[in-house]
Amino acid sequence: MTPSRPDEAAPLRLAVPAPPAPLSEIRAKSIVKFLPGLRRAVRDHGTLDPVLGRIGSLEVRLATTDKEIRQAQKLRFKIFFQEMAAVPDGTARLSRRDVDDYDAICDHLLVLDHDVEAKPFRPAKPKVVGTYRLLRQEVADRHQGFYTAGEYDIAPLIGSHPGLRFLELGRSCVLKPYRNKRTVELLWHGIWAYVLHHRIDVMIGCASLEGTDPHKLALPLSFLHHYASAPPEWQASALPERFTAMDILPKEEVDPKAALHALPPMIKGYLRLGASFGRGAVIDRQFGTTDVLVILPVSAINPRYIDHFGPSANRHAS
Repeated sequence: MTPSRPDEAAPLRLAVPAPPAPLSEIRAKSIVKFLPGLRRAVRDHGTLDPVLGRIGSLEVRLATTDKEIRQAQKLRFKIFFQEMAAVPDGTARLSRRDVDDYDAICDHLLVLDHDVEAKPFRPAKPKVVGTYRLLRQEVADRHQGFYTAGEYDIAPLIGSHPGLRFLELGRSCVLKPYRNKRTVELLWHGIWAYVLHHRIDVMIGCASLEGTDPHKLALPLSFLHHYASAPPEWQASALPERFTAMDILPKEEVDPKAALHALPPMIKGYLRLGASFGRGAVIDRQFGTTDVLVILPVSAINPRYIDHFGPSANRHAS
């Protein structure tokens, strides 16, 4: 779960998520009329149309070819390693791509801009300007598990909800000129369509604050600890060897308004949706970030967002 900017005008919601029931009430009305013109993708997306929505020249879709995944990896490299403070290893430096073992088992959500000028003697090709990486629980269980498990002890969280389906969100980024409401709205439209299709009940993932000194991040970390901590039934803690305390400031010293201003737009967006956060932060020195665990049961999503995207993800359906 990396940088994004949901609607800044939306009111903040810090309600503690209620334990989710399966999505029967939503699905009964929506899943049967999910998206028109379903077709099978080259990658195994089942009956889910890889093209999930469009706003103007921007299209949100699932990658269906290795070439599209490489484009997402190049975008991630540009943002994480060239714009931000991540330190590439030798392979990344040579390939100019951000690659790890999870790329082969994840679905890759892309936003493409079709309004691209053609180069001399070459036809215009759409450009990948945003991406998210999606890993479903059943796929993770067949392979090396969730990426998040390398930072947080999520096994008890998943084990205590055996009837629910988990989805991990990660590696999110948007090209700088496209960091606006329209691009991020398309990404979240794509995620919502994917969640409905695969009957996901809970989304998890690591979100990042830039910097590796927790004392410089004391205000936002303390705010998340005191005001947005997950309730006991949804809690998970950072691995003991990676645990960094978040309650650096006592609650009475936290100015919520100032703390919200200090939070990355992505994390503010998750808060608006209805997310809560795990115990402890994790320092990721390779990426130059301090990570926090986001926990978002689908039943806790603010109804205004479901109304906005449509209960069957049809607002921007292609």
